[in-house]
Amino acid sequence: MRYTTAHWGIYEVGQGAKGPRLTPFRDDPDPSPIGLHQLAPELMATRVRRPAIRRSWLEDGPGAHPERRGREGFAEVSWDEATRLVAAEIDRVRKAHGNEAIFGGSYGWASAGRFHHAQSQIHRFLNTVGGYVAHRDSYSLGAARVLMPHIVASMDELMKDHTSWPVLADHCELFVAFGGVPAKNAQIAAGGVGRHQVRAGLRAMAQAGVEFVNISPVADNLDTSGPVEWIPMRPGGDTAMMLGLAFAIHEAGAHDVAFLERCCVGWPLFEAYLTGRSDGTPKTPEWAAALCGVPAERTRALAARMASKRTMINVAWALQRADHGEQPFWMTVTLAAMLGQIGLPGGGFGVCYGAENTMGTPHAKLRGPSLPQGRNAVRAFIPVARIADMLLNPGAPFRYNGGDHVYPDIRLIYWAGGNPFHHHQDLARLDKAWQKPETIVVHEQFWTAAAHRADIVLPATTAMERTDISYATLEGMLVASTPVIEPVGEALDDHEIFRRIAAHSGCEEAFTEGRSADDWLRHLYDVMRRSWSAEGVELPDFDAFLEAGAIDLSAHDTPRVMLSAFRADPDAAPLPTPSGKIEIASDTIAGFGIPDCPGHPVWLEPVEWAGAEAASRYPLHMLSDQPARRLHSQLDPSPYSLAGKVDGREPICMHPQDAADRGLSDGATVEVFNDRGRCLAGLRVSGDVMPGVVRLSTGAWYDYDAETGVERHGNPNALTADRPSSGLSQGCTAQSCLVEVRAPVDPVKAHRAFVPPAFA
Repeated sequence: MRYTTAHWGIYEVGQGAKGPRLTPFRDDPDPSPIGLHQLAPELMATRVRRPAIRRSWLEDGPGAHPERRGREGFAEVSWDEATRLVAAEIDRVRKAHGNEAIFGGSYGWASAGRFHHAQSQIHRFLNTVGGYVAHRDSYSLGAARVLMPHIVASMDELMKDHTSWPVLADHCELFVAFGGVPAKNAQIAAGGVGRHQVRAGLRAMAQAGVEFVNISPVADNLDTSGPVEWIPMRPGGDTAMMLGLAFAIHEAGAHDVAFLERCCVGWPLFEAYLTGRSDGTPKTPEWAAALCGVPAERTRALAARMASKRTMINVAWALQRADHGEQPFWMTVTLAAMLGQIGLPGGGFGVCYGAENTMGTPHAKLRGPSLPQGRNAVRAFIPVARIADMLLNPGAPFRYNGGDHVYPDIRLIYWAGGNPFHHHQDLARLDKAWQKPETIVVHEQFWTAAAHRADIVLPATTAMERTDISYATLEGMLVASTPVIEPVGEALDDHEIFRRIAAHSGCEEAFTEGRSADDWLRHLYDVMRRSWSAEGVELPDFDAFLEAGAIDLSAHDTPRVMLSAFRADPDAAPLPTPSGKIEIASDTIAGFGIPDCPGHPVWLEPVEWAGAEAASRYPLHMLSDQPARRLHSQLDPSPYSLAGKVDGREPICMHPQDAADRGLSDGATVEVFNDRGRCLAGLRVSGDVMPGVVRLSTGAWYDYDAETGVERHGNPNALTADRPSSGLSQGCTAQSCLVEVRAPVDPVKAHRAFVPPAFA
């Protein structure tokens, strides 16, 4: 059997009447349909087929007319000319400005394969030529990745350690979800899904009698095939409600004092804040109701249920992509610690079930193959979501995780893997910042907005066109991903592109170590094979692996209970925090002296939310969640993604009363706007969103019309704020966004998001 892999899962490769055909992995109980459309003609029409250079840059050199990026055509050139020009430009920038003037942008889900992973390839190459300015953390988890190591453990370790779904079904009695458990998000895993498990896990829990409570502005992000209690809550009010729950638990004397004393530090300091002794404001459910919109009696009733049952508290990643995003995650841990069930089967907290397929698996923790990236000689970095700040403010200071840093002066952006004009916020601001560098080079498979705005575009292959090894930790499958089609046009894999540039730069041997791509695959597999053997997992040799196509590792499954060893003996199995315990109050964070992130969880008013002054002009809170029909912006032109659009645009979901108040009807094209921008979307009227809230999923390819100033395709990041969550993490705040919706002001034009540029 031949297989190919993608983030959405494993696909079997067969032959249909019109050529290669993909079908779902037969052992997957809930396969994602997204990846079935990777060969669609609509997608192929948007491919980058030959190396292309922006006309002004080609004619006049680096820095020529950067304001024309995205508005000017390209000239296609040979691979030799393109790689020679890239090598020369890297050399020029290094000699004139140093390697600190090169930003190695590679953010996104570039590949499920572990060798042909663009991030690994670009980082190895740039380290070979002297280093680059890197980014830290992720848009998905900017606040949590900085916060959680201070108070419990790293997000990576916590994600690997989530209590298994069968354990939840056997032991959990009450599952309280802040932000739901969206199965659409769990269609994916970074190295590819083995078998999709979230729907079945939730269904088994419901059949076992587990009670579910979904505290969220939307109702449809937790489906158990059984009853779910929906508590509509104002976006941005999560921390306030958690404090109200904590107060009610404390008031009833239901908090576990013994657990707080044995396994935590900082409880007395937080207790003084919770009760109001330190600031004069008790965080009662009545106090919380004015902030989160949940009636006090409902909060008290839920608190009593949580204290009387084996309770799992789950918090969605979306909650920390907001103003003061650290606080709901810190309060989730604190609330679970008060219940004293952390480390018990079926109790504690999750961060979070449903964000990826991985959380909750019983599969073995085995390290997959990884291309060595070498050492980066450049120490400068930025938090990932601060790229526009860096470009617009070279030399300006910024704070991150208690340290003081300075933004470098970037002259060259080299991007491979990912699409900044999907991930970033306030895209008009990014578009302005994007004009600052002298040269922008991208490896791209499709003519995305980032490719349109580059100076040099180098066509890269997709997973459909190369051999690779796919293994995601905790997914239970090791797969030989094989080519399905020949490379489209003149596309090359990232390793070969960098090899050719390295040859022009005189460092080919250092980059390749004398290995071809096939040699590297064999080498990485053999290293992994020896490592796994030491863990008691035996693999066949490489040729036998290729012949088998896939290896099922589920025989090595073991049930998992998060933080059970720590709970059993905190001294013998301490946490990797300064105290070795759960830090309800952190001396380290307090010592940073950051005004918008003090030393214990607190309520801090968001900059943008329904309680802000700006809500008088923009009364709708816009949520920009993960789309159901693609991963981020990947495969947006595919038939499956297109089938979910409304008249060709991304749908925006609105409560019936809000639509009626504005005279808007289901299926209409509407304009969504605020002070940062305007975009068009297709209206879907639904009672699944609470009044005062709209939902516009991310991932519609950015299509800005310079004549009208309108984004024509429904990209919510035309409206979101490019503002840090706090001075601790500098994470993004996409979910803190106020808008208004109306009928379009200007004549509606068809979008051009999927139209390739003009070529000379």
